Amino acid sequence: MTTLMKTIGSLLALAFSTAQAATAAPSSRTNIVIILSDDMGYSDIGCYGSEIATPNLDSLAKAGVRFTQFYNAARCCPTRAALLTGLYSHQAGIGLMEGDSGYDGYRGELSRKAVTLAEVLRPAGYRTYMAGKWHVTSARGGANSSNANWPLQRGFDRYYGTISGAGSFYDPATLCRDNKFITPVNDTEYQPKRYYYTDAISDNAVKFMQDHAKENAKQPLFMYVAYTCAHWPMHAPEEDIARYKGRYDAGYDVMRQARFKRARELGVLDPRWEMSPTAGNWDNVKNKEWEIRCMEVYAAMVECMDRGIGRMIAELKRQGQLDNTLFLYLQDNGGCAEGYGRGSNADKAKDQVCHVMGPDELQTKIWPPMQTRDGRPVLTGPEATPGPEDSYVGYGRDWANVSNTPFRGYKHDALEGGISTPFIVHWPTGIPASRHHAVVNTPAHLIDLMATCVDVAKAAYPKQFKDQSIQPMEGVSLVPACRGEELQRNAPLAWEHHGNSALRDGKWKIVTGYRANQPTKWELYDMDADRTELHDLATEQPQKLQEMVGKWKAWADRCGVQPWPLEKRTEKAKETKPEEGKAKEGKAKKNSKP
Repeated sequence: MTTLMKTIGSLLALAFSTAQAATAAPSSRTNIVIILSDDMGYSDIGCYGSEIATPNLDSLAKAGVRFTQFYNAARCCPTRAALLTGLYSHQAGIGLMEGDSGYDGYRGELSRKAVTLAEVLRPAGYRTYMAGKWHVTSARGGANSSNANWPLQRGFDRYYGTISGAGSFYDPATLCRDNKFITPVNDTEYQPKRYYYTDAISDNAVKFMQDHAKENAKQPLFMYVAYTCAHWPMHAPEEDIARYKGRYDAGYDVMRQARFKRARELGVLDPRWEMSPTAGNWDNVKNKEWEIRCMEVYAAMVECMDRGIGRMIAELKRQGQLDNTLFLYLQDNGGCAEGYGRGSNADKAKDQVCHVMGPDELQTKIWPPMQTRDGRPVLTGPEATPGPEDSYVGYGRDWANVSNTPFRGYKHDALEGGISTPFIVHWPTGIPASRHHAVVNTPAHLIDLMATCVDVAKAAYPKQFKDQSIQPMEGVSLVPACRGEELQRNAPLAWEHHGNSALRDGKWKIVTGYRANQPTKWELYDMDADRTELHDLATEQPQKLQEMVGKWKAWADRCGVQPWPLEKRTEKAKETKPEEGKAKEGKAKKNSKP
């Protein structure tokens, strides 16, 4: 009897052990990782023509596919809203930025008539994580603020990052872990030798991956990583900046021509397309050393981000999950021509009262006047050497023009320089080896990410969510395009952001802008022959122009787009300028749970 009992016990132990092993085995379902960078242009990574070292992104492209005509929503908030929901940004409530302008399409809050990727994938069995910049709510802390539209309340299981859209890379404002405000000093879960926000985003994303493998391996992983790189201010570690010493001494036009040549050789630009004019005249630059330093820091920022992406790739490889992961890389808009931080604040800074900040004291400023944690004023303009924590400088229009090679336009604009950026898809088990390193010339858009993820995850997109009717997806799955098949898109792609508008229908595009309080006329381009938008065909083809304008108006009416400038603003909107970063700064309390 004793022998029999021992045998039964051994068999039960073996069965239990086998069951445990089966439970701990990684899910066979496809993981999904989306990487979004900030304020970077079409030619800013190596596999699209850049001199900046991005070996990890290049490796994803080599074993995946690159889209040459992928579109964003022209600016930070609208892009994030469209990416997260699979809707146009107006349908998601964020046609402008965070401020409420009195219309449903311009509430500055992620709509409850929309669901996020996390809210769709979690019911499908996914464990959901986010690291980085949220920027789809005006609620950023304070006594009267709500966290109802923060990541954990919109479907994510874990979160590390910033709720607001800009700020210091050494002491970011609105820094959170899950729902709690933290500082780089008092965060008990992450204490690197040197805090730098790009590294912090990467490191926390890797930690989430490691925790997932230990605690939730039986579930597939969804990870959304939203870097603030390379948004102003130009902040980067000195050793990274040093690697680019002398690289930009030749100036704007030489760099644009070199990128243009490489992009053609790499197959991401059609040889028929001409280069748009160079914006800056290098011979007329007075402070060349400072101007060169701006671009050296920018390049260092991008390389640092790429290294972090490499750490994520390495972790997925270590887990044996890289081949079974749909890895997507994209950018939120083109290079940024905003001149913020390029004018001097030296006169004001010399009288600024600063103090040493305690470990629990939250940084509440996203731009100067502000100070470092050790009590120094933060400087702007040529007196400030870009890179260190006591500087706050943007790289300016002329380097942004280099970033956007070969296109016209910048962040904000509906020209290609504002709305077209790289898109890399890496998925070894889902994309045939014969398609690796392929180029996809089919136009695609942020709205397609929801449909793509639903397709890959075998998830169900809801008609109702939490007793709220949900708008249908706008996009289409990009899986067929990755495999070399045609996309079945039944509607044109369209844009509007503070009066900058466009519509893309097949090879045709119309575009108009809004500058200096004066709307410009609609222009018409043949994107097959002239994607750099240098030969306006509006006068030659008035019938095609009117047909396209009619389609844009029908889209605008359907999606809640309002004529610009918006006339019926609420009192709140009048008080709060609807511009990036200028919504009221949250008065975050020490370690308060918002």
